[in-house]
Amino acid sequence: MKSMQRFGYPVFFVVMAGLPHLLNSRWQAVAITFLIFSVVALSQDIVLGKSGMFNMGQALFFGIGAYTTAILNAQFGWPLLATIPLAILIPAVFGVILAGPIVHLRGDYLLVTTIGFNIVFVQVVQNNLGGITGGPNGIFGLDSLSFFGVQLLSQVAVYYFAFAVLLLTLWIMHNLEGSKPGRALHYLREDQLAAESIGINTRIYKIFAFALSAGIAGLAGTVFATQYSAVSPEAFNFMQSVLFFSIVIVGGSSVPGVLIGVFVMFVLPEIFREFATWRFFIFGFAMIAAMILRPRGIWPATFGKIPRFLIKENNHGA
Repeated sequence: MKSMQRFGYPVFFVVMAGLPHLLNSRWQAVAITFLIFSVVALSQDIVLGKSGMFNMGQALFFGIGAYTTAILNAQFGWPLLATIPLAILIPAVFGVILAGPIVHLRGDYLLVTTIGFNIVFVQVVQNNLGGITGGPNGIFGLDSLSFFGVQLLSQVAVYYFAFAVLLLTLWIMHNLEGSKPGRALHYLREDQLAAESIGINTRIYKIFAFALSAGIAGLAGTVFATQYSAVSPEAFNFMQSVLFFSIVIVGGSSVPGVLIGVFVMFVLPEIFREFATWRFFIFGFAMIAAMILRPRGIWPATFGKIPRFLIKENNHGA
């Protein structure tokens, strides 16, 4: 992992920094969506991978962030960048409110509950809550991205906005891994009872994981709304949550694994788009093969290393 941080990440950053200038407009749009989905998948990893909680409603927080930006811009005239604080805060608050009553649930019970929350959110925005969500058609005609009064109209500008958000998310993930909350979440994932026995308040850390995850997903929602200058309910439905859940599982719940998972689950189908529905048929078998050959994911997460002096060689029967 250290070699990856030393060599792999710099190469990745350099490639991604120059990538939009090598692509046409269609693939620039795909690259922007790759960056956005990477941010949402990393936020999903905080709850699913780092904490071991089966959350399949991440598109809910993604959508809250996107709709917050769209409503503030379309209804109240806020600049897109000015909506970012509330697009982070409001999903985070909802993460706390929704997680509070359900964090005691485990496994498939939590899974089903989060699916229900996601479905409720889609129904709420489809029914035009308060007359501001636009109903089934959503909200269109958002302003373009601007910085200090300068309009940034190109896709390249949106790409670098998304790239900056990804870099911020990677920085948060890096600091989380080595922090006290990060270690607590790891212990929680491995064994909740053992974590409680050493004094970890598992309820507080579960709610913290949901709030942090929701805030990051909400920020990604702002970038999504900026990219398309619109939001609509179908972009945040249950199937989107399934996609983010699958990315973390297939990737292996590590940062490189999640990035690879987004490429496999989103970019590869776009590459084979010309094969129409057959691309999903082939892709489905490829995903099954990946899970059989790599049951812990393409790039499994590791947390620390057992000191060599604690590992005893077993010479019995030698």
